[in-house]
Amino acid sequence: MIDQLYRKAVLTVAERPQVEQLARQKMWNLAERFVAGESIESAIQAVQALERDGIAGNLDLLGEFIDSPAKCTEFADDVIKLIEAAHAAGIKPYVSIKLSSVGQGKDENGEDLGLTNARRIIAKAKEYGGFICLDMEDHTRVDVTLEQFRTLVGEFGAEHVGTVLQSYLYRSLGDRASLDDLRPNIRMVKGAYLEPATVAYPDKADVDQNYRRLVFQHLKAGNYTNVATHDERIIDDVKRFVLAHGIGKDAFEFQMLYGIRRDLQKQLAAEGYRVRVYLPYGRDWYAYFSRRIAETPRNAAFVVQGMLKG
Repeated sequence: MIDQLYRKAVLTVAERPQVEQLARQKMWNLAERFVAGESIESAIQAVQALERDGIAGNLDLLGEFIDSPAKCTEFADDVIKLIEAAHAAGIKPYVSIKLSSVGQGKDENGEDLGLTNARRIIAKAKEYGGFICLDMEDHTRVDVTLEQFRTLVGEFGAEHVGTVLQSYLYRSLGDRASLDDLRPNIRMVKGAYLEPATVAYPDKADVDQNYRRLVFQHLKAGNYTNVATHDERIIDDVKRFVLAHGIGKDAFEFQMLYGIRRDLQKQLAAEGYRVRVYLPYGRDWYAYFSRRIAETPRNAAFVVQGMLKG
């Protein structure tokens, strides 16, 4: 409950326009710890640096809840440019998108614009043997996102499109089981949006326990599993689980956030585990940065210390 109250307090303050304005003026030097620059070039350079350490990248152009259909299509065009740039740099494209950014819920000639733009993006990634992960947003979008995910897997295959489940939502175990027929590639996360206790576990211990259930059940079902966490206790539990069940290191990967626990990322890679780092970039960094600060008081302390130094 304390974790939920902390997250609510931080995100409530962060939503105030005057706070966002101040942050954009004063905090970019701090946000750079979590965001790989504002340009495609800076993001590609960040992936190349990771690959030199045996770590893969998951690129994400930041932006969500874009209102204009034209801007949604423009955003999708920018993602396609990112895929082209990654390929040109010798990087197999692996990109996350939020369907709200490319038009989810907006009608275009009788079809959802988000689905139309996602098809264009995934087709381009597939051309280069790449992969697109459909990020999960707040609980109101879960049903439509999973429905569109099912459609896109049917069209492009699970080797080219995956999605995300959040362990703080009560419904996620059922959602995971409902997708087993697709043999889906799923990234398991705890969840970073501000959700009511009617739909999400308020206590961290319950979120963590549900996270383990999601990961273990997905692995036992024989599905590729992305274990997205920095929690070393959970990481150790996953190591023990796969060893006990004879699950190979090629059946899953650990995923972490850019700028957090680089030492652990390198350690896991050195141990022979697949490791991938989520690399957000772009000018629309404030909402993402706010959620990172809301995750833990340790991140908030980092910001306060940085401001005092400035």
